[in-house]
Amino acid sequence: MTYNYKELGLSNTREMFEKANKEHYAVPAFNFNNMEQMLAIIEACAETGSPVILQCSMGALKYMTKEVVPLLAKAGVDRARAMGSDIPVALHLDHGPNLEAVKEVIDCGFSSVMIDGSHYDFEKNIEVTKAVVEYAHNYDVTVEAELGVLAGIEDDVEAEHHIYTDPEEVIEFVEKTGVDSLAIAIGTSHGAHKFKPGSNPKLELSILAKVEDKLPGFPIVLHGSSAVPAEYVEKIKKYGGELKDAIGIPDSELQGAAKSGVAKINVDTDGRLAFTAGVREVFATKPAEFDPRKYLGVAKEEMKKYYILKIKNVFGSENAYTAAKK
Repeated sequence: MTYNYKELGLSNTREMFEKANKEHYAVPAFNFNNMEQMLAIIEACAETGSPVILQCSMGALKYMTKEVVPLLAKAGVDRARAMGSDIPVALHLDHGPNLEAVKEVIDCGFSSVMIDGSHYDFEKNIEVTKAVVEYAHNYDVTVEAELGVLAGIEDDVEAEHHIYTDPEEVIEFVEKTGVDSLAIAIGTSHGAHKFKPGSNPKLELSILAKVEDKLPGFPIVLHGSSAVPAEYVEKIKKYGGELKDAIGIPDSELQGAAKSGVAKINVDTDGRLAFTAGVREVFATKPAEFDPRKYLGVAKEEMKKYYILKIKNVFGSENAYTAAKK
C-alpha cells in the first residue's frame, strides 16, 4: 500500500522550521518503536501545544513494518485532533542510508527524510545528498543531511570518533545539494553511554555561531541530544537492569542552542530509558501482573511525563500551536 503523506494528515518540516527559527524555539524530534511510545510523544506534544517530528529509524521501520508505521503516524495525528490540538506532525526517517531506503519510505507516507552521508568524504556526501533531494522534492518531502560525525551508537549507526562540522563547508554543501535542513556535529553523541560520570559535557557553541553566521535563518539540527537522566538509570538498575554509569547532554547546554538557529533537536535514548524504567518497576513491584496494558501503560505515562518537562524546559516549543483542551 502506498500513501502520500498529506493523505495521512502529516506535514513536512518546512513551515515547522520557519516558525521555530522565527520564534526562537526548537521542534522536538522523538523516536518511537511501538504504539505506546507514539502515543506518549503525541499526547505530550498535544497537551503542551508543541509541534512534533515522529522519528523512525531503519531498525524501527523493520520492527514495526512499513505497512504499520504510516498508520500509526496517522493515528497520532487523529489522536492530537481528538484532544483539541492543531499541532503539525511530521513522520521522519532517521539516518536513512541510501536513496533506495528514501524511496521506500516516501512511498509509504513519510513526510521528511534524513540522508546520512556523513561517513563519506565531502564531495561524495554532496553527490548522495543531492540525488535524495532531487527525488524527495518531487513529492514535497523535506530532506535533512549531516556534516560532521557524531561518536556513539544508535541502531545501525556507529562511529568511534567525533568529527566537528567545519563551518567553512556549510554554504557550499547547502547550495550544491538544495537540502532543507542540516545536522551538525558540535559535541552531542549517540546512545546511552555518551560521557563518563564526573565529566562536564559542553557543546561547541562557537561552531554553531559560525554556522549560523554562514547560513542565517537556515534550519540547523542536533542529533544525539539525550540527557540520560540519572533517575531513570538508577531506577532501571534498582529493578534488575544492567546499565553502565553515564551522563548525557545537560539541558542547560541545549537551551541556548534551541533559542538560536537550531530548529530541530533529536531525542531517542531518554525515551527508551523512561519507558524501560516504567516497565521494570511494574515487573519488580507487581510480579503477578501479566496484562500488557498495565505495564506498557505505566511505561507510556512515564515517557510522556518526561517529554512534557523536556518540551517546557529545553525546547521552548510549548504553546507554539493550540494546546489540548483541559
